[in-house]
Amino acid sequence: MTYDALGPGPLDYLPCRYGTSKLLFRGPRRNLDAPYVAFLGGTETYGKFIEQPFPALVEQSTGRICVNFGFPNAGIDVFAHDPFVAQAASEAEVTVLQIMGAQNMTNRFYSVHPRRNDRFVGASALLQTIYREVDFSEFHFNRHMLNHLMQLSPERFDAVRHELQQAWLARMRLMLGQIKGKTMLLWLADHAAEPEGRRSGDLGADPLFVTREMLEEVSQHATTLVQVVSRKNPEAEPTEGMVFGQMEALAASEMLGPDAHINAADAVSAALQELL
Repeated sequence: MTYDALGPGPLDYLPCRYGTSKLLFRGPRRNLDAPYVAFLGGTETYGKFIEQPFPALVEQSTGRICVNFGFPNAGIDVFAHDPFVAQAASEAEVTVLQIMGAQNMTNRFYSVHPRRNDRFVGASALLQTIYREVDFSEFHFNRHMLNHLMQLSPERFDAVRHELQQAWLARMRLMLGQIKGKTMLLWLADHAAEPEGRRSGDLGADPLFVTREMLEEVSQHATTLVQVVSRKNPEAEPTEGMVFGQMEALAASEMLGPDAHINAADAVSAALQELL
């Protein structure tokens, strides 16, 4: 999902910086001189609208210092362009890397903003050739652009999907190869990873375009893989237990709630016991 918060919400994320990184992470700031577990990922790792995101819950459960390097709407690129985060991950006892979608990263077809990875910057000559009838200046967000292309021509969109999947695999292998310590991949979603070839009438659910086969392939380059499927209770309010401003209700309703973070924390904490 893609959204921008319209003004400050009621939840104080205690934004902080680490070292030379240009990114603002969720606080409170942790001491990187002591042994720690690093958490890299997108909106779920950051814990948008969540008082106690799963990295904080893991810290409470295990007693280990847990550093939240999650960044809202992040793709792999936001970390690839930040040498400090890669170094901090290498110095961690374990790095927990949330599986992020394939849409929010620069590839052969289009480029994204280096930090706000959900922002569409421009289409390559190759993509403009495939979709000659499209005015790409109309798009500001990747998901909006991709949805338009798929609805326009599902057949041509197969080439776009394949490119994003191949770029994601290459970028994940590179990223995992740069982290010297132990790594834990975390699949956190309201559904299990689906096999390649299964298609729906829309783009699909986050993590976008990541299939079961892709997950299995990159897991060979990590120490372990943890999969957490946390479906929302259809009888409960979609934003139950979340904290957000009046203008953020729609965005909050599309997010995983506190129960998913509790489930993720339990699974990650158990896996850490085997690694530490």
